[in-house]
Amino acid sequence: MASREFLKILSSARLGDVSAQQNLAQAYLTGAFKTPIQPANALIWLEKSYFSITNQTLEDQISSSAEIFKVLTQVASIPLVETFNSPAFGFGWDSFWRLAEGAGDLEQSSAAKWQLVNLLVNPEHQEIQSQLFDWLKKSSGITSVEKISGLDLGGLQKIAKQYLTELAEGGSTFAANAKELLIKLQPKNEALSSLWKVWIDEQNEVALTRAAELGLTIAKLTLGLRLAQLDERVETVETKSNASLKKAAHWLELAAKDGDRDAWYALGEIYRRPQFSGYNAAESDRCFDRAADLGHPQAQLRKGANLWRKREKSEEKVRGLQASYWVWQAQQQGVSEAKDLLSKILESCANPKQNEWFELAQYAEQALNHHAEHKLDEDWLLLCHRIIIANQFNFSKAELLLCEVGQLQHEHCVVVDIRWELPKILPRLIQIETIQQRRALLAAGKAFAGSEIDLEGNLRQRRYRFDRVTDWLKTTFENQAVDTEAN
Repeated sequence: MASREFLKILSSARLGDVSAQQNLAQAYLTGAFKTPIQPANALIWLEKSYFSITNQTLEDQISSSAEIFKVLTQVASIPLVETFNSPAFGFGWDSFWRLAEGAGDLEQSSAAKWQLVNLLVNPEHQEIQSQLFDWLKKSSGITSVEKISGLDLGGLQKIAKQYLTELAEGGSTFAANAKELLIKLQPKNEALSSLWKVWIDEQNEVALTRAAELGLTIAKLTLGLRLAQLDERVETVETKSNASLKKAAHWLELAAKDGDRDAWYALGEIYRRPQFSGYNAAESDRCFDRAADLGHPQAQLRKGANLWRKREKSEEKVRGLQASYWVWQAQQQGVSEAKDLLSKILESCANPKQNEWFELAQYAEQALNHHAEHKLDEDWLLLCHRIIIANQFNFSKAELLLCEVGQLQHEHCVVVDIRWELPKILPRLIQIETIQQRRALLAAGKAFAGSEIDLEGNLRQRRYRFDRVTDWLKTTFENQAVDTEAN
């Protein structure tokens, strides 16, 4: 229910009391006397007050001018966009243009320009702008301001953009709002670039936040890191509160949705912080794993180390294979800690000259290079490839004869698993470290891919063939070496 004071003012205003009309408008603007804030009603009463003043017999020109100035001062504080479709909108429209063109003081002029800019060019009010276009066609000639007479919406928007530039470059209270709107009106890429440049050059937190709100991934990441004090440029004075960590997680989650690996890694760290109300070790591991999938080196090392610790509980066929892959990926990106861990998971055989098969492998290579001359059978050729691979990776004799050549190579290592024939011999993981090792695997893979599955026979047949082939290799190529030295 309206207050007694409001009803008293309303009664006087209806009777034509100019002062009461202005007080009533002020109540609708400020909410005084428990009045609901209604800018459209405020404008209606200011219009009545304005015409009451101008229609009276002006005995005191100075007093009349002062009253009109008072009305226009109140008009300047009205949000024009909220009065559209009001019966008094035409009066407000004309008054704001008059104020913008100098009918009031500098403060009123700036306020009027901002209200016109907000109405005419702010993209948030596009629906009203389309309706304003229709209103202008129906209300041609309604304004008394010569500068805008006869202009269509496009012409008015051009003037409004000039006002916007003036406000952004000036020192009025609307400068910050004008700068923000200028950025909003730029094409998105240009706006984001502008905001990011302001952040880089001036470390302006407002620009950083705005860039993040507009969707710039690196801004979301940077803001999240700063809130969580994970940014190297932020000096950590004390542990961040839960509220700050929640805000940090919000921005980092947005950056992570854009596919940013650093954001996923930072989220993993936040979920591990005991002061974070959302503490969740499983979610932390999920974030670290996602960062590793996207190529984050520290996340790859963490994932590999985690898999290595849990290898006994793992259901993978060859324990340690997944762990070795992720640690190897981290090592490839220069993580120094990865090298030590990788040496615990993978064996190293980088120098084949130290292996027991070295001399025999040299003969096998010569045999393959001249297989047409020696007319070797396919099963002998395959065994020569086995000997070369065995030398490169220091296989035992059983591994040489039984390894599945086509399944040996993985991206980073060789998996030697002969449990299909000898269940008690555990698999071995050997790192691929040289070009010669990869070439040997590639050549053998091509040879075995085109051979029949049962060509090599069972273990007994393979042993028999091995003895025959090694004897032939030694006899043939040792003699050639002796002849070469004699000549």
